[in-house]
Amino acid sequence: MTQTAPEAAESQMGTARTCLCESFARVTERAALASARWLGRADQDGAQEAACTGMREALELLPFDGNIVIGASEEADKLAAGEKIGAGGETFDLALDPLEGAGIVARGGSGAMSMIAAGEPGSLQTLPDMYMRKMAVGPLARGKINLKQPVAANIEAIAEAFGRRVGDITTIVLDRPRHHDLIEEIRQSGARIKLIQDGDVTASISAAIRGTNDHLAIGIGGTRQAVLAAAALRCLGGEMQAQLWPTTRNEIERATEHGIEDIERIWSIDDLAPTEAIVAATGVSGGDLLRGVRYLADSARTHSLVMCTRCNWVRFVDGIHFFARERREEVRLL
Repeated sequence: MTQTAPEAAESQMGTARTCLCESFARVTERAALASARWLGRADQDGAQEAACTGMREALELLPFDGNIVIGASEEADKLAAGEKIGAGGETFDLALDPLEGAGIVARGGSGAMSMIAAGEPGSLQTLPDMYMRKMAVGPLARGKINLKQPVAANIEAIAEAFGRRVGDITTIVLDRPRHHDLIEEIRQSGARIKLIQDGDVTASISAAIRGTNDHLAIGIGGTRQAVLAAAALRCLGGEMQAQLWPTTRNEIERATEHGIEDIERIWSIDDLAPTEAIVAATGVSGGDLLRGVRYLADSARTHSLVMCTRCNWVRFVDGIHFFARERREEVRLL
Protein backbone atom coordinates (compact mmCIF):
# COMPACT_ATOMS: atom_id res chain seq x y z
CA MET A 1 0.00 0.00 0.00
CA THR A 2 1.33 3.44 -0.92
CA GLN A 3 2.13 5.70 2.04
CA THR A 4 0.91 9.26 2.22
CA ALA A 5 3.53 11.96 2.75
CA PRO A 6 2.77 12.29 6.51
CA GLU A 7 2.87 8.51 6.91
CA ALA A 8 6.19 8.29 5.08
CA ALA A 9 7.62 11.07 7.26
CA GLU A 10 6.39 9.34 10.41
CA SER A 11 7.90 6.04 9.25
CA GLN A 12 11.22 7.73 8.56
CA MET A 13 11.18 9.41 11.98
CA GLY A 14 10.58 6.00 13.56
CA THR A 15 13.60 4.62 11.73
CA ALA A 16 15.68 7.58 12.86
CA ARG A 17 14.72 6.99 16.50
CA THR A 18 15.93 3.39 16.45
CA CYS A 19 18.95 3.72 14.15
CA LEU A 20 22.41 3.74 15.72
CA CYS A 21 23.88 6.08 13.10
CA GLU A 22 24.38 9.03 15.46
CA SER A 23 26.08 6.75 17.97
CA PHE A 24 28.82 5.99 15.44
CA ALA A 25 29.87 9.65 15.63
CA ARG A 26 30.93 8.97 19.22
CA VAL A 27 33.35 6.38 17.87
CA THR A 28 35.11 8.72 15.46
CA GLU A 29 35.00 11.58 17.97
CA ARG A 30 36.79 9.43 20.53
CA ALA A 31 39.47 8.45 18.03
CA ALA A 32 39.92 12.06 16.88
CA LEU A 33 40.19 13.42 20.42
CA ALA A 34 42.91 10.89 21.21
CA SER A 35 44.98 11.26 18.03
CA ALA A 36 44.76 15.05 17.68
CA ARG A 37 47.05 15.46 20.71
CA TRP A 38 49.85 14.05 18.54
CA LEU A 39 49.58 16.86 15.97
CA GLY A 40 53.01 17.92 14.75
CA ARG A 41 54.92 15.63 17.11
CA ALA A 42 56.62 13.67 14.30
CA ASP A 43 55.29 10.39 15.68
CA GLN A 44 53.06 8.71 13.14
CA ASP A 45 52.89 5.44 15.09
CA GLY A 46 51.93 7.24 18.29
CA ALA A 47 49.08 9.07 16.56
CA GLN A 48 47.81 5.86 14.94
CA GLU A 49 47.99 3.93 18.20
CA ALA A 50 46.05 6.65 20.04
CA ALA A 51 43.35 6.68 17.36
CA CYS A 52 42.97 2.88 17.44
CA THR A 53 42.77 2.84 21.23
CA GLY A 54 40.15 5.58 21.30
CA MET A 55 38.06 3.93 18.61
CA ARG A 56 38.22 0.53 20.32
CA GLU A 57 37.07 1.96 23.66
CA ALA A 58 34.07 3.60 22.01
CA LEU A 59 33.13 0.57 19.91
CA GLU A 60 33.18 -1.73 22.93
CA LEU A 61 30.45 0.39 24.54
CA LEU A 62 28.07 0.49 21.56
CA PRO A 63 24.91 -1.66 21.87
CA PHE A 64 25.61 -3.71 18.77
CA ASP A 65 27.41 -6.80 17.49
CA GLY A 66 30.17 -5.51 15.26
CA ASN A 67 32.09 -7.61 12.76
CA ILE A 68 35.19 -5.86 11.45
CA VAL A 69 35.51 -6.72 7.75
CA ILE A 70 37.99 -3.95 6.87
CA GLY A 71 40.32 -3.33 9.78
CA ALA A 72 42.74 -0.68 10.88
CA SER A 73 45.69 -3.05 10.90
CA GLU A 74 46.73 -6.65 10.41
CA GLU A 75 47.73 -6.77 14.09
CA ALA A 76 45.13 -8.45 16.29
CA ASP A 77 45.27 -5.76 18.98
CA LYS A 78 44.62 -2.94 16.52
CA LEU A 79 41.07 -3.53 15.28
CA ALA A 80 42.00 -6.18 12.72
CA ALA A 81 39.67 -7.71 10.16
CA GLY A 82 37.74 -10.66 11.55
CA GLU A 83 37.51 -9.25 15.07
CA LYS A 84 34.15 -9.09 16.84
CA ILE A 85 33.39 -6.02 18.94
CA GLY A 86 30.49 -4.30 20.71
CA ALA A 87 28.25 -4.69 23.76
CA GLY A 88 25.60 -6.79 21.95
CA GLY A 89 22.60 -5.99 19.78
CA GLU A 90 21.99 -5.47 16.07
CA THR A 91 24.67 -6.98 13.84
CA PHE A 92 26.80 -4.67 11.68
CA ASP A 93 29.74 -5.16 9.35
CA LEU A 94 32.37 -2.47 9.93
CA ALA A 95 35.04 -0.80 7.83
CA LEU A 96 37.43 1.26 9.95
CA ASP A 97 40.03 3.93 9.45
CA PRO A 98 40.78 5.30 12.95
CA LEU A 99 43.17 7.85 11.46
CA GLU A 100 43.22 8.63 7.77
CA GLY A 101 46.33 10.72 7.45
CA ALA A 102 48.62 9.60 10.28
CA GLY A 103 51.46 11.19 8.34
CA ILE A 104 49.49 14.43 8.15
CA VAL A 105 49.12 14.48 11.94
CA ALA A 106 52.81 13.69 12.45
CA ARG A 107 53.77 16.61 10.19
CA GLY A 108 51.22 18.96 11.69
CA GLY A 109 49.35 19.22 8.40
CA SER A 110 45.69 19.63 7.55
CA GLY A 111 42.93 17.28 6.45
CA ALA A 112 43.36 14.23 8.72
CA MET A 113 40.21 12.56 10.00
CA SER A 114 38.85 9.46 11.75
CA MET A 115 36.23 7.43 9.88
CA ILE A 116 33.95 4.41 10.18
CA ALA A 117 31.46 2.81 7.78
CA ALA A 118 28.82 0.33 8.92
CA GLY A 119 26.14 -1.75 7.26
CA GLU A 120 24.20 -4.96 7.48
CA PRO A 121 26.15 -8.23 7.14
CA GLY A 122 27.56 -8.60 3.65
CA SER A 123 27.08 -4.92 2.79
CA LEU A 124 30.78 -4.00 2.52
CA GLN A 125 32.87 -5.64 -0.20
CA THR A 126 36.14 -7.24 0.89
CA LEU A 127 39.00 -7.10 -1.59
CA PRO A 128 42.66 -8.17 -1.48
CA ASP A 129 44.95 -5.46 -0.15
CA MET A 130 46.35 -3.79 -3.25
CA TYR A 131 45.99 -0.64 -5.33
CA MET A 132 42.89 0.45 -7.23
CA ARG A 133 42.56 3.09 -9.92
CA LYS A 134 39.64 5.29 -8.85
CA MET A 135 37.45 8.17 -9.91
CA ALA A 136 34.80 9.81 -7.67
CA VAL A 137 32.28 12.59 -8.25
CA GLY A 138 29.18 14.06 -6.62
CA PRO A 139 25.49 13.83 -7.61
CA LEU A 140 25.60 16.42 -10.40
CA ALA A 141 28.22 14.46 -12.33
CA ARG A 142 26.76 11.03 -11.57
CA GLY A 143 26.43 9.03 -14.77
CA LYS A 144 28.89 11.29 -16.60
CA ILE A 145 32.19 9.55 -15.81
CA ASN A 146 33.80 6.52 -17.40
CA LEU A 147 37.07 5.15 -16.06
CA LYS A 148 37.84 3.60 -19.45
CA GLN A 149 37.73 7.00 -21.17
CA PRO A 150 40.63 9.49 -21.25
CA VAL A 151 40.92 11.83 -18.29
CA ALA A 152 40.28 14.88 -20.47
CA ALA A 153 36.98 13.43 -21.72
CA ASN A 154 35.83 12.82 -18.16
CA ILE A 155 36.75 16.33 -17.07
CA GLU A 156 34.87 17.81 -20.03
CA ALA A 157 31.78 15.76 -19.10
CA ILE A 158 32.00 16.92 -15.48
CA ALA A 159 32.37 20.54 -16.57
CA GLU A 160 29.28 20.19 -18.76
CA ALA A 161 27.32 18.68 -15.85
CA PHE A 162 28.21 21.66 -13.67
CA GLY A 163 27.59 24.17 -16.45
CA ARG A 164 31.18 25.39 -16.16
CA ARG A 165 34.31 25.64 -18.24
CA VAL A 166 37.01 22.99 -17.95
CA GLY A 167 39.30 25.55 -16.37
CA ASP A 168 36.82 25.94 -13.50
CA ILE A 169 36.93 22.25 -12.55
CA THR A 170 39.14 21.24 -9.61
CA THR A 171 40.59 17.73 -9.47
CA ILE A 172 42.09 16.22 -6.31
CA VAL A 173 45.12 13.96 -6.72
CA LEU A 174 47.46 12.35 -4.20
CA ASP A 175 50.96 13.74 -4.68
CA ARG A 176 52.72 10.49 -5.51
CA PRO A 177 55.29 9.49 -8.16
CA ARG A 178 52.78 6.98 -9.56
CA HIS A 179 50.54 9.90 -10.55
CA HIS A 180 53.11 11.74 -12.66
CA ASP A 181 51.47 10.87 -15.99
CA LEU A 182 47.95 11.44 -14.60
CA ILE A 183 48.88 14.92 -13.38
CA GLU A 184 50.31 15.80 -16.80
CA GLU A 185 47.07 14.61 -18.46
CA ILE A 186 44.99 16.80 -16.16
CA ARG A 187 47.22 19.79 -16.84
CA GLN A 188 46.91 19.23 -20.56
CA SER A 189 43.11 19.18 -20.21
CA GLY A 190 43.17 22.67 -18.67
CA ALA A 191 41.56 21.68 -15.34
CA ARG A 192 42.79 22.83 -11.95
CA ILE A 193 44.69 20.41 -9.69
CA LYS A 194 44.77 20.20 -5.90
CA LEU A 195 47.68 17.97 -4.85
CA ILE A 196 47.27 16.39 -1.42
CA GLN A 197 49.79 14.48 0.69
CA ASP A 198 47.29 12.03 2.22
CA GLY A 199 43.53 11.59 2.51
CA ASP A 200 42.25 9.34 -0.27
CA VAL A 201 38.78 8.94 1.27
CA THR A 202 38.55 12.58 2.31
CA ALA A 203 39.19 13.59 -1.30
CA SER A 204 36.30 11.46 -2.58
CA ILE A 205 33.90 12.91 -0.01
CA SER A 206 35.04 16.48 -0.78
CA ALA A 207 34.34 15.95 -4.47
CA ALA A 208 30.75 14.99 -3.62
CA ILE A 209 29.95 17.95 -1.33
CA ARG A 210 29.21 21.40 -2.75
CA GLY A 211 31.05 24.28 -1.15
CA THR A 212 34.46 22.62 -1.15
CA ASN A 213 35.04 23.76 -4.76
CA ASP A 214 36.27 20.26 -5.57
CA HIS A 215 34.67 18.31 -8.41
CA LEU A 216 36.68 15.16 -9.10
CA ALA A 217 38.86 12.87 -6.98
CA ILE A 218 41.06 10.68 -9.14
CA GLY A 219 44.10 8.48 -8.81
CA ILE A 220 45.47 5.21 -7.50
CA GLY A 221 44.89 4.25 -3.86
CA GLY A 222 44.15 1.28 -1.64
CA THR A 223 41.22 -1.12 -1.92
CA ARG A 224 40.17 -0.53 1.70
CA GLN A 225 39.92 3.20 1.05
CA ALA A 226 37.83 2.49 -2.04
CA VAL A 227 35.21 0.65 0.02
CA LEU A 228 35.07 3.39 2.66
CA ALA A 229 34.71 6.05 -0.03
CA ALA A 230 32.02 4.04 -1.83
CA ALA A 231 29.93 3.82 1.36
CA ALA A 232 30.23 7.58 1.86
CA LEU A 233 29.35 8.33 -1.76
CA ARG A 234 26.28 6.10 -1.53
CA CYS A 235 25.09 8.32 1.33
CA LEU A 236 25.89 11.48 -0.65
CA GLY A 237 24.38 10.35 -3.95
CA GLY A 238 27.71 10.44 -5.76
CA GLU A 239 29.43 7.97 -8.04
CA MET A 240 32.66 6.01 -7.94
CA GLN A 241 34.31 3.78 -10.47
CA ALA A 242 37.34 1.70 -9.52
CA GLN A 243 39.59 -0.93 -11.06
CA LEU A 244 42.18 -3.18 -9.46
CA TRP A 245 45.73 -2.04 -10.19
CA PRO A 246 48.04 -4.97 -9.34
CA THR A 247 51.75 -4.25 -9.41
CA THR A 248 53.06 -7.83 -9.11
CA ARG A 249 52.17 -11.33 -10.29
CA ASN A 250 51.50 -12.27 -6.65
CA GLU A 251 48.78 -9.61 -6.42
CA ILE A 252 47.08 -10.98 -9.53
CA GLU A 253 47.17 -14.45 -7.98
CA ARG A 254 45.74 -13.10 -4.71
CA ALA A 255 42.87 -11.50 -6.63
CA THR A 256 42.16 -14.82 -8.37
CA GLU A 257 42.20 -16.63 -5.00
CA HIS A 258 39.71 -14.01 -3.79
CA GLY A 259 37.31 -15.07 -6.55
CA ILE A 260 38.03 -12.16 -8.91
CA GLU A 261 38.36 -13.65 -12.39
CA ASP A 262 38.32 -10.40 -14.38
CA ILE A 263 41.20 -8.27 -13.11
CA GLU A 264 40.12 -5.40 -15.41
CA ARG A 265 36.57 -5.28 -14.06
CA ILE A 266 35.20 -1.82 -13.28
CA TRP A 267 33.78 -1.75 -9.76
CA SER A 268 30.93 0.63 -8.91
CA ILE A 269 29.34 1.75 -5.65
CA ASP A 270 26.77 -1.02 -6.14
CA ASP A 271 29.65 -3.51 -6.07
CA LEU A 272 31.67 -2.00 -3.22
CA ALA A 273 28.88 -0.85 -0.87
CA PRO A 274 25.68 -2.32 -2.32
CA THR A 275 23.12 -1.74 0.44
CA GLU A 276 22.19 0.69 3.23
CA ALA A 277 25.19 2.44 4.72
CA ILE A 278 26.10 4.47 7.77
CA VAL A 279 29.25 6.60 7.64
CA ALA A 280 30.70 8.83 10.35
CA ALA A 281 33.86 10.93 10.18
CA THR A 282 35.45 13.42 12.59
CA GLY A 283 38.15 15.93 11.73
CA VAL A 284 41.49 15.50 13.48
CA SER A 285 43.36 18.39 11.86
CA GLY A 286 41.44 21.12 10.10
CA GLY A 287 40.75 20.92 6.37
CA ASP A 288 38.32 22.04 3.67
CA LEU A 289 35.76 19.43 4.71
CA LEU A 290 35.99 19.20 8.51
CA ARG A 291 37.47 21.39 11.20
CA GLY A 292 40.08 19.75 13.40
CA VAL A 293 39.94 19.13 17.15
CA ARG A 294 40.35 22.28 19.25
CA TYR A 295 41.41 21.86 22.86
CA LEU A 296 40.29 24.38 25.46
CA ALA A 297 40.98 24.61 29.20
CA ASP A 298 38.25 22.20 30.33
CA SER A 299 36.92 20.85 27.05
CA ALA A 300 37.55 20.10 23.40
CA ARG A 301 35.51 20.84 20.29
CA THR A 302 35.03 18.42 17.42
CA HIS A 303 33.46 18.67 13.98
CA SER A 304 31.93 15.54 12.50
CA LEU A 305 29.99 14.36 9.46
CA VAL A 306 27.32 11.68 9.94
CA MET A 307 25.60 10.12 6.92
CA CYS A 308 22.90 7.46 6.91
CA THR A 309 20.88 6.05 4.02
CA ARG A 310 18.47 4.42 6.50
CA CYS A 311 17.46 7.77 7.95
CA ASN A 312 18.09 9.57 4.66
CA TRP A 313 20.16 12.36 6.17
CA VAL A 314 23.58 13.96 6.16
CA ARG A 315 24.51 15.90 9.30
CA PHE A 316 27.44 18.07 10.26
CA VAL A 317 27.82 17.81 14.04
CA ASP A 318 29.64 20.38 16.16
CA GLY A 319 30.42 18.73 19.51
CA ILE A 320 31.78 20.03 22.80
CA HIS A 321 33.36 17.44 25.08
CA PHE A 322 33.90 18.34 28.73
CA PHE A 323 36.78 16.81 30.66
CA ALA A 324 35.28 17.33 34.13
CA ARG A 325 31.84 17.38 35.74
CA GLU A 326 32.58 20.74 37.33
CA ARG A 327 32.49 22.97 34.29
CA ARG A 328 34.33 26.24 34.49
CA GLU A 329 34.12 27.01 30.79
CA GLU A 330 31.19 28.51 28.97
CA VAL A 331 29.75 26.91 25.88
CA ARG A 332 30.62 29.10 22.92
CA LEU A 333 28.84 29.57 19.61
CA LEU A 334 30.95 29.14 16.53
